[in-house]
Amino acid sequence: MNIVNVGYRSTNYYVLAGSAPRLLVDAGWPGTLGTLQHTCRRMDIDLAAIPYQLATHYHPDHAGLVQNLKSLGVRLIVLDTQLAGIPLLRTYVKPQDQYQDIVLGDNIVLTAAESRAFLARIGIQGQIISTPGHSDDSVTLILDDGPAFTGDLTVPEAGRLEAMDLVRASWDRIRAAGGRTIYPGHGPVGPLGAGRGA
Repeated sequence: MNIVNVGYRSTNYYVLAGSAPRLLVDAGWPGTLGTLQHTCRRMDIDLAAIPYQLATHYHPDHAGLVQNLKSLGVRLIVLDTQLAGIPLLRTYVKPQDQYQDIVLGDNIVLTAAESRAFLARIGIQGQIISTPGHSDDSVTLILDDGPAFTGDLTVPEAGRLEAMDLVRASWDRIRAAGGRTIYPGHGPVGPLGAGRGA
């Protein structure tokens, strides 16, 4: 599985591809569709040819373009634990952000237990698990060969005091599910441990 970072403005967005693109992990700042399209073109990726997208959580820098991408035909995968977080995204944006509300009725809603079978059908070996701590709706995509796309999940010591135990438990779940290399929403890729979920 090729993993291509098409991020900008200090946020990482990852395209997972085999012989063709299969999944976009996280989906741009509101009002920046042209920037994401340009970044993808530079990497020889046709954004509209990506069939699916997954937001690690519903904050503006990770899900701001979800509806724009849905309008291009990129279907949204949602873990059931994320449903309550989608409408909250509206509260984080300003009118000048050009945010488009996410339509709820046409998404692919999965439980964590269903995620493995669905991902296998689209050519990805892995699973999506709930990893709250940064936000209640945070999820992590973990591929069977070790990459873990964690969004903004922080190390326990860097999070809110009241969320430390929750964050620690989320990192334990990532480790138990086979996560070895962290693909964060911000910053460089690196091994689990060494300041990442240790």
